[in-house]
Amino acid sequence: MPLIILTGLPTSGKSTRAKQLHDYLAARIPGTKYRLHLISDDSLSISRSVYDLSTVPVHTRSANASEKDARAAIYGAVKRVLSDKDIVILDGLNYIKGWRYQLHCEAKAVRTPSCILQIGCSKERAQQVNEDRLKRSQATADQDGADTSSDAAEPYEPANWENLVFRHEEPNPMTRWDSPLFTIIWEDDEEQVKKTFDSLWEAVAGDGRKIIRPNQATEQRGRDASGDYLYVLDRETQDIVKRVLDQQGDDGGGEVKVLLSTGGKKELVVELPATRKVGLPELQRHRRAFMGLNRGGIGLEKVTNMAADTLRESFVNYLNNAFENE
Repeated sequence: MPLIILTGLPTSGKSTRAKQLHDYLAARIPGTKYRLHLISDDSLSISRSVYDLSTVPVHTRSANASEKDARAAIYGAVKRVLSDKDIVILDGLNYIKGWRYQLHCEAKAVRTPSCILQIGCSKERAQQVNEDRLKRSQATADQDGADTSSDAAEPYEPANWENLVFRHEEPNPMTRWDSPLFTIIWEDDEEQVKKTFDSLWEAVAGDGRKIIRPNQATEQRGRDASGDYLYVLDRETQDIVKRVLDQQGDDGGGEVKVLLSTGGKKELVVELPATRKVGLPELQRHRRAFMGLNRGGIGLEKVTNMAADTLRESFVNYLNNAFENE
């Protein structure tokens, strides 16, 4: 099941929409195999002061340790529960495109879809919300009591809020890590919000959802003749070098016979130089050169029949040509 990443300006209503989405999904998944999780700064007890750069020296702001530690805690919490049987709602700023890309890759690694839910709100309205929270927070502090209002969320310091708005990177639906992209704006009513949630569900959890496959470059190859080409190339050339060293005479020259395949009867012949003995350094030099010329066969084993027998025969021919042209 999907990873749903919320993003938007600070104090733009992300947590409110995240709770609405949580309630919507909680009502939709009963009787299914899916589990539901809501992860946020609040659920992990992460203070909004960790994003404040005003107390950090200018030359170290790009390496803000407190923000990196907070992001690591969020990443760990997501990774612990993310699977194809879990729906994870990640409520937070998520304002850095590189961070969203990292989350996208994590979802893809476990073969579950991810999507972005953008909360649209004007800068002026979001700023007013933060200022109202600051006033309530100050009033509560003056009264030395707990804030019992319906909007008791922690405010951002004004400089911190401005800095986060400046650093905010809008999601781009043309990139794979920011798509599919869904948007809810401040003015959307309950009916419009439900339509958006319905569309989100169909895209990432419905019958027509896209099948997620991990990057083929990260899939490990098996160590057999039909699998890891480089492993087979290294193994077969090493075996031929060993056989040449073991079978050549003390004075050099002559022929060395090697089997075409393990357990087979067909033999290949390596014709050694007539006037000298071939040493290990020379054979290894030829082997490295041959491997360098044949690394392009990765992934083409089935297309060009680059199997063990073909590699052995090619290497023997390469050695014979090298010794003949000396």
